[in-house]
Amino acid sequence: MCERLLWIAVCTVAISLPLGPAGAEGFVKTGAGGYATELPAGAKEPPSNVFKTDNVRGPLPTNRWWSSLLWTKYSQPQYAHPLAVQAGESGLRVYYPGPAISVSPVGIMAGMPGGGQDFVLGHSVVAAFPDARLDGWSDWFVTASFASEGKGMKVSYGHGGPFVHAIYEGGSPKLTFAEAPRVWSGSAQAAVLGVTVGAKHYGLFGPTGATWSGLDGKTLTCEAKGKRYFSVAVLPDKSPETLALFQRYAYSHVTGTKVEWSYDEKASTVTTKFSYTTRAHEGNEAGTVFAMYPHQWRATSAELLDKTYESVRGVMKIGCGSSFTTRAIFPGVLPSLPDQGKYDKAKLRQYLEEEARAAAPGLGDTYWGGKRFGKLATLAPIAEQMESPDDAHGRLSAGFQNQLRQRLEQWFTPTDDRGQVKKTGLFYYNRTWGTLIGYPASYGSDTELNDHHFHYGYFVKAAAEVARHDKAWASESKWGAMVRLLIRDIADPNRDDPMFPFLRSLDCYAGHSWASGHAKFGDGNNNESSSEAMNAWTAIILWGTATGDRQIRDLGIFLYTTEMEAINAYWFDVLGQNRPKAYKPSVVTMVWGGKGVNETWFSRKPELVHGINWLPIHGGSLYLGRYPEYVRRNYEALVAEKGGANWDDWACLVWMYRALDDPQDAIRQFNARADSFPLEAGNSKANVYHWIHNLAALGHVDRTVTADCPLYAVFTDGRGRTYVVYNMEAERRTVSFSDGMTVSADGKSFTVKRRELPKEP
Repeated sequence: MCERLLWIAVCTVAISLPLGPAGAEGFVKTGAGGYATELPAGAKEPPSNVFKTDNVRGPLPTNRWWSSLLWTKYSQPQYAHPLAVQAGESGLRVYYPGPAISVSPVGIMAGMPGGGQDFVLGHSVVAAFPDARLDGWSDWFVTASFASEGKGMKVSYGHGGPFVHAIYEGGSPKLTFAEAPRVWSGSAQAAVLGVTVGAKHYGLFGPTGATWSGLDGKTLTCEAKGKRYFSVAVLPDKSPETLALFQRYAYSHVTGTKVEWSYDEKASTVTTKFSYTTRAHEGNEAGTVFAMYPHQWRATSAELLDKTYESVRGVMKIGCGSSFTTRAIFPGVLPSLPDQGKYDKAKLRQYLEEEARAAAPGLGDTYWGGKRFGKLATLAPIAEQMESPDDAHGRLSAGFQNQLRQRLEQWFTPTDDRGQVKKTGLFYYNRTWGTLIGYPASYGSDTELNDHHFHYGYFVKAAAEVARHDKAWASESKWGAMVRLLIRDIADPNRDDPMFPFLRSLDCYAGHSWASGHAKFGDGNNNESSSEAMNAWTAIILWGTATGDRQIRDLGIFLYTTEMEAINAYWFDVLGQNRPKAYKPSVVTMVWGGKGVNETWFSRKPELVHGINWLPIHGGSLYLGRYPEYVRRNYEALVAEKGGANWDDWACLVWMYRALDDPQDAIRQFNARADSFPLEAGNSKANVYHWIHNLAALGHVDRTVTADCPLYAVFTDGRGRTYVVYNMEAERRTVSFSDGMTVSADGKSFTVKRRELPKEP
């Protein structure tokens, strides 16, 4: 989570919902709801001064690893991996953190130190630029413009890019090193140089015919003979063969990057294609050299070289070409766990009734009000399973659903009873940045555009729960139009949407979301609560399924599967292969561009450090249990850090996580403190009780079996498998599992089937 200092496509999807005129009333009506177009009285919004060139039009990207370029005069460090760069008045500072990665008491450190390491890529006739501005971007590359009185340079760089490409105006490339580099290939008369600074190797690629001056000092200037293009690359080694390989691609500048995805429902597989568009300034070579993160190279069949880089995420492996493809399993989500446990149903009903009778809190802000939505959306399907049509205790689930409807409609209505724009409990559209801001805001969701996917994910989850039973409510003419706006704000799949940027929250190449809207930190952007991102993606899947919108459903499946793979690789490192051996904690709680740390914004208490990447726990949280052996290691590490199982905070989350490996122990701990234990604000006793007892009946999550529908789960207890399907449609459907099991799933309900494994002779 970003800055919580107090607490705690195949997919170019066209979604047609025009911005509409900002009428004299200061709001736009959409469906039964609407949003404000004038800032509500007393509200704050992000700055109107944006550092961009005239080439940049339309909604602005936020929550990027390079976002500080838009928000500051130059930039904070930007962690492209394997390189780190920073814009300054003398040009672009370039640094390779690989050899300097270290482990501290709080985490893995791979930041960009102060001073001039490794060098600054500057301009031969401009000593100081007035600023640096965003000039363009694509899905994981960005172009920064440095300009002064008709002279300047535009530099392009990106995730996985060992190259920095530059185009010059009115001058030549000048590289100022922290220490005099050692030239091991080339000479003053050669266009291409191989140099070493410290323990790092770079290739400097001037145009054919270029010469160099200053080879005996710290400043090297390339006389480009009137040619404007230049490239520099960090090299994995200093062999002539490696320099020749990079020279082959050095003049093929990356001008665009594009991610496309598709979901194969039958195989429950997400295929993601990463493509490069290049311009050859010399020769006719297409493609580039790219470095893949661990979660990518483990999931690709692309041919890779025996050359690597070190990064804060682990080893990056090198490939060449115009594209590569990854494949990952989508494990399914559920509205909740099915009612299979052996437990006191009267007690569960009591817990549900306590929640139903509890006084409803006030509206809250978009985060804390959102957490209330999350609690109710989790309670409703549990209550539904406890009831029958002639339930003497009343329809608890209907009561929870009605609360969701009423609160959502309140937020989605921008005007009061007099038709005037409200001051609070509404959404406002900011045209400068292209974003929807809810008020009251919190944790910088207004002025810094932080955490939108965390906050709005709860709203979408609540709407999906209502839509599960009431498609009319979710229609475009009713309240569905506002829900789609929230989805577009946090994860717009349409690059041409005039209102919102493409995939605001997800870094498609890094594989995970970023929480900060501005990334104005020395360690780059950050993301703390990976599980709240998964909550948002679960919500989009459920919404798309409930409304019959397969494009939105598949968007959610892409987001969910992609982030899940990154969480398992970088937050949890379930395979134990991505972190330095000296790093001992079982988790990285906060992933930053330049580090990974075992702390939160708000506390270092062990339960909170672990639990912030578990909450909220519901039917979309089973990904946490795909590696039960890791769950056990992680839990045991938590016990060791705490000095025992005497939980002072968030005991409910600890027990629910524990149940993914040892549900009987979770039940034992719950029973010992059932009358009094610290409950996380977005959780409920009913949810805890239902979860731990049903996992005791179902077993461990079985990651080896998939299904040809998105709402499924498979469990194993060593003696057999249990197959779960939730059918959102009214009609019965047959679901096939990859191990040969078929399930005839009743409409609008759970279907559970058990198959015993053959006994060993």
